[in-house]
Amino acid sequence: MRVTFVNKYYWPPHLGGVEHHLSMLAAGLAQRDGISADAIVANEGPTTLREQVDGVDVLRMGRTFAYASTPVAPGMPAAIRAAAASPHRPDLFHLMFPYPWGEVSWLMAGAPGPSVLTYHSDIVRQRVLGAAYRPILRRVLDRVDRIIVGSPPMIENSEVLAPYADKCRVVPLAIETERFAPTPETLARAAALRAGHARPVVLFVGRLIYYKGVSVLLDAMADVDADVVLIGNGPLEGELRAQAAALGITERVTFIEPVDDAELAAWYRAADVFCLPSVARSEAYGLVQLEAHTSGTPVVSTDLPTGVPWVNRDGETGLVVPVGDAAALAAALRQLLGDDALRARMGAHARERALTTFGVQAMVDGTLAVYDEVLTAAGRRS
Repeated sequence: MRVTFVNKYYWPPHLGGVEHHLSMLAAGLAQRDGISADAIVANEGPTTLREQVDGVDVLRMGRTFAYASTPVAPGMPAAIRAAAASPHRPDLFHLMFPYPWGEVSWLMAGAPGPSVLTYHSDIVRQRVLGAAYRPILRRVLDRVDRIIVGSPPMIENSEVLAPYADKCRVVPLAIETERFAPTPETLARAAALRAGHARPVVLFVGRLIYYKGVSVLLDAMADVDADVVLIGNGPLEGELRAQAAALGITERVTFIEPVDDAELAAWYRAADVFCLPSVARSEAYGLVQLEAHTSGTPVVSTDLPTGVPWVNRDGETGLVVPVGDAAALAAALRQLLGDDALRARMGAHARERALTTFGVQAMVDGTLAVYDEVLTAAGRRS
């Protein structure tokens, strides 16, 4: 089986959630016997080049400009058309949404198939662009054979997907769980980090941007006797520092620039609780929850109409509170921080579920099941 992916970028070098997901999936497929994977993506410059990345043939099409985080590579429709007409044509095209130019390119190339689209999230912030693009997206969703989503709530709560529920299949997104293994080095570093705090530690990891809800977390921390460590950067850092000062909690708030994998794994284990206080549907999944879970750290997250509360099961792997409710968030943090046995029990459940449900191989298996369904319906499987 040959699979051709279409996305805006490919990691490395471009780091992004969808790009990382694609590289894990494509490399995982390429490692399976009888399967080859390639990708048609945009380059970050005007040059077109082809290279091998972890067994995946990546064609990076020259980009002329980008608009609203969408790189436009004029040669992409022709590249998709050429791939579909090649003697080594793919058995299946797999698109990653949202990437409007990629979807338009696929349509311009004649919507070759069979085809699958992974629907990562609704277009939330760019509402005008999203509304303008909606008719084209409907054409894409009409034409693809199956739609992969990361969680059941994405099907249940997306107005866009509602008419296509019968096409949707759930394949949980994955993380590389081995990155957070409890090695002696990780445990020693975690102990050293923990020793630097006299109070319990609440950890947040992510961009300091509007939908992450860090301001709600800081409001909550005014009523929680603990330190909070914020790993990440972003345009709201100055406002958040000012907010911490106004709340009188500056000495209990630590801002840390993004760290490497080894340091991040240590911080997850040094923390008593991880918090994802997101306030908007732009937070479609919250993969950082799984990183905490894999590390055995329970999570407090919010009841968004997305995959976030599906990933973090209330009362099992952590606690879930109403969106934007600082008082409820503070109460949940106090509950977990004040009960060692509860934290240990939830952390153990979280780790077990993460390792069995959200590993890369489980994601590859689930994706292959969708491919087999599509190809069987197309008469390309016996």
